Amino acid sequence: MIHAASRTIDTKPYSDQRPGTSGLRKKTRIFLQPNYIENFVQSVFDTLRETGIQDFSREMLVLGGDGRFYNRAAIQIILKIAAGNGFEQILVGRGGLVSTPAMSAIIRRRSALGGILLTASHNPGGIEADFGIKYNIQNGGPAPESFTERIFAKSREINRFYSLDFPDIDIDREGSVSVGGSQISVINPLEDYISVMSRIFDFNNMSELFQRGFRLVFDAMHGITGIYAREIIEKKLGASPGTVIRGNALVDFGGLHPDPNQVHAANLVRMMSSSSAPDMGAACDGDGDRNMILGRNLFVSPGDSLAIIAQHASECIPGYGAGLAGVARSMPTSTAIDRVAAESGTPCYETPTGWKFFGNLMDDGRCTICGEESFGTGSDHIREKDGVWAVLSWLAILAARRRSIEELVKGHWQAYGRSYFQRHDYEGLESRAANEVIDELRAKLSSLPGSVLAGGKIIAADDFQYTDPVDGSVSSQQGIRIILNDGSRIIGRLSGTGTVGATLRMYYERVLNRGDEPIQKMLKPLIESSCEYFQIRSRLNREQPTVIT
Repeated sequence: MIHAASRTIDTKPYSDQRPGTSGLRKKTRIFLQPNYIENFVQSVFDTLRETGIQDFSREMLVLGGDGRFYNRAAIQIILKIAAGNGFEQILVGRGGLVSTPAMSAIIRRRSALGGILLTASHNPGGIEADFGIKYNIQNGGPAPESFTERIFAKSREINRFYSLDFPDIDIDREGSVSVGGSQISVINPLEDYISVMSRIFDFNNMSELFQRGFRLVFDAMHGITGIYAREIIEKKLGASPGTVIRGNALVDFGGLHPDPNQVHAANLVRMMSSSSAPDMGAACDGDGDRNMILGRNLFVSPGDSLAIIAQHASECIPGYGAGLAGVARSMPTSTAIDRVAAESGTPCYETPTGWKFFGNLMDDGRCTICGEESFGTGSDHIREKDGVWAVLSWLAILAARRRSIEELVKGHWQAYGRSYFQRHDYEGLESRAANEVIDELRAKLSSLPGSVLAGGKIIAADDFQYTDPVDGSVSSQQGIRIILNDGSRIIGRLSGTGTVGATLRMYYERVLNRGDEPIQKMLKPLIESSCEYFQIRSRLNREQPTVIT
């Protein structure tokens, strides 16, 4: 036991601690400022007290991160703040590591009050790159906007924080130590997550896939999922050692961008295009909540992946044998899952971007499987998107159907039609110009219906507004939609996940009964027409997107 008394330490507020859709993300050097982390974490705890949790002496807090630069140092700071605020139990992942999906699993399985995640998700890591802090609430999901706005308000007026002064905890060995009135426990970050996965999937049946000679390459991109994939895929499913590549979590993700798409996982894409390609390629991002699925010479779009998992889940994955209560997608995501849901009579929800909207539906029993076009797929087993779960879902389907990824995808297109879909990201835009363009277009949306665009007629144009069917809350200005009479869609929205300038995300979708046309040919008219409406060349001074996915 370490004896220590809580201290009250004076501080001054920062004005820039407003959390976005996935927590507070900034350049790492901003977090290195004096008391920057202390202020934000104390603001979280003050907000909890304001919402009714006055006494933390019977509460549990979970702490961990994706291993990026400053993860370990920040954990020691937060341990002292949490102990100073009187939490009864503080759980920290061994090595300071906990994936985003695993954080949700731990919170839910152990009935914790919540958890603090240190991650900037798919953003690069390093002292000159990005860092982030995110608070997950008691259901295991991201804090809703009503809560994060209260955090921001507290952060602008904070003048003190509470802390215990004690030596740094050895976070590399499992065990417990009492500090003041708190018990700090270093736990195995795999245990709770694997327990949840074992209740969803039949690992024995799935292992037969690898016994039949199936070959997988799983690219962890030097992020957090390496330790989870090695334990589950290599050890429990029996995949060959080395199936998991770039599996060691590095503070700078090997100097690369840990975003599982065709640009940043280009080596995996090339591997899957070679004459000796394995049967399946998969990748996850830095904190483990995003995924990419590849077949031989075939990229599976996130919308198709979501739809195909939903199509086969009840017959191929034991955890969903009772059927799906409902499915959901974010508004920009392709409508592929809508067609699957319509045929089976399953309720389908269209939400704004942000996993918290799915959380409400899942908590109310309305949604089982959900996903976003930004490579996020998940289900009601937790309240975060889950990259490893998506990979395991595909393995379970492949094991049960005994068909290749190409056969599954093309069979889906034949049955439901194909959503030709792309997302174009224009990153690092001048924020003022980007906002002006969106505001100007928003003002003339009502005049667009009836206009000709890309050889079709605009039948609807709006700025997406969502009324939550569970709590009745309204979310406005969630993305501009232009819909044509053939079902084609052009969507534009400014993203809140970057740390420098503004990012304009453009989404293009065209649905056809056939699935063998080149995607660029199918989408070119939509892409060219959108450049005029969103003034991409004339006002934003961009000839090409930064990333195409």
